[in-house]
Amino acid sequence: MKFFLNLLLSFSLILTSFHGQASEEEGLQQAKLIGKAFTSVAKKISPSVVNIRVEKTLPVSPWTGLPSPFGRNGFPFGDNLLEKFFHGPFLDRNFPGREEKVIGQGSGFIISSDGIILTNSHVVGDAEQVSVTLLDGRELPAKLIGNDPYSDIAVIKIQGSNYPSVVFGDSDKLEVGEWVIAIGNPFGLSHTLTAGVVSAKGRSSVGIAEYENFIQTDAAINPGNSGGPLVNLDAQVIAMNTAIISGTGGYMGVGFAIPSNMVVNIKDQLLRHGSVTRGYLGVMVQELTDDLVKSFKLKNKQGILVSDVTASSPADKAGLKRGDVIISLDGKPVIDVGTFRNAVSQMKPGDSKEIVVIRNGREEKIKVKIGKLPEKKGPPAKPTSSFYETYGFKVQTFDKATAKSSGIPYEEGVVVIEVNPFSIAAMAEIQRGDLIVEVNRKKIANIEDFNAAISKPAQKNGILLLIKHGQLSRYITLSVE
Repeated sequence: MKFFLNLLLSFSLILTSFHGQASEEEGLQQAKLIGKAFTSVAKKISPSVVNIRVEKTLPVSPWTGLPSPFGRNGFPFGDNLLEKFFHGPFLDRNFPGREEKVIGQGSGFIISSDGIILTNSHVVGDAEQVSVTLLDGRELPAKLIGNDPYSDIAVIKIQGSNYPSVVFGDSDKLEVGEWVIAIGNPFGLSHTLTAGVVSAKGRSSVGIAEYENFIQTDAAINPGNSGGPLVNLDAQVIAMNTAIISGTGGYMGVGFAIPSNMVVNIKDQLLRHGSVTRGYLGVMVQELTDDLVKSFKLKNKQGILVSDVTASSPADKAGLKRGDVIISLDGKPVIDVGTFRNAVSQMKPGDSKEIVVIRNGREEKIKVKIGKLPEKKGPPAKPTSSFYETYGFKVQTFDKATAKSSGIPYEEGVVVIEVNPFSIAAMAEIQRGDLIVEVNRKKIANIEDFNAAISKPAQKNGILLLIKHGQLSRYITLSVE
């Protein structure tokens, strides 16, 4: 009996060993198949991917030398990009008479045999000269056909014919976890392939472009990848690589790409009309926080808060007001600022839509006619703030003389002249130069109004400020626990 038990045990060990070897072999075969898939994609896509070289003469700016999270080659006009997204009278301080020629690189991909190429607006939008290098080494001059800074998409063209072109996939069908491949020219290294997965979809409010609906990926994207394709294992372009989040200027596992369906829509309009038509309401909106929910006495955090309404805009004519909480647009719930702005931008100018808001605790339905998005266009006085120690900032009356010296359009209120970097105000992102026009939903005209509005009784439930910085308005709640 013992003999048979030992024989059975030996047989089991042999089977286990055989099964282990079979599993290892199966895993190796699977890995080889994935590798062959990547190789197949590279062979199909690489001939359509181009290196883009741009040149521009820029005035030397105080931004020069400051580190960019995307690297100077990732956004070829590093200083200019910072000024583009953070433009304002307090930042616009060029040194007169000094200029430098800036050379940058990016990526793009051919979409038609006659040489139409897609890339990022920030790669070619302001360039004086654009040239394209193909996989076979040919370098050709390129012409800007259309540019949409709002979405960061541009169309350029090279002369010639019979160019290899990409095939677009449906980005709406893309799922989190799918394999994707990025191809481009990171750090000028032509036709580099990296692989990863889709980390997330629908990323908005990232702060890279005006209208955002990014696909997030962990495929390595570095400076110079901007404008290149992100493709699936069927060798279909499902997004355009655009930016990274990085503290070093290089890859740190978080990259963003514009979905192909959005790219195709913008591309078609640029080729057909030379510009992009978007819906427009004329409101500035912000996310609701727990403090804002409390300040506005809301039941929950559903919706977004209107922080300002542009005069004579469609929203103004329809009766939308500052302080309204938008909870529904065209019968669909409003989730966040990014999806709301994207939804409005895709609406046809002239169409009538219903917006549901909460105003003073009650729901109201408002009919609005969608408009067309317009094209882009001295020593401080002694501070007299009385609550600096608690909240960490000082203000003064914003008069016409201060407005003229600072270059800010005049409006009644008080201007922030000092912020303690370790204060509650700094944590709330209040900055020097911010204009405060309301306290606890009451208009203020001067420092006297401000001091009255922030009296101790008014501070018990926190202070609600309406702040303007440049063209942007937002509500901020300050409170001391």
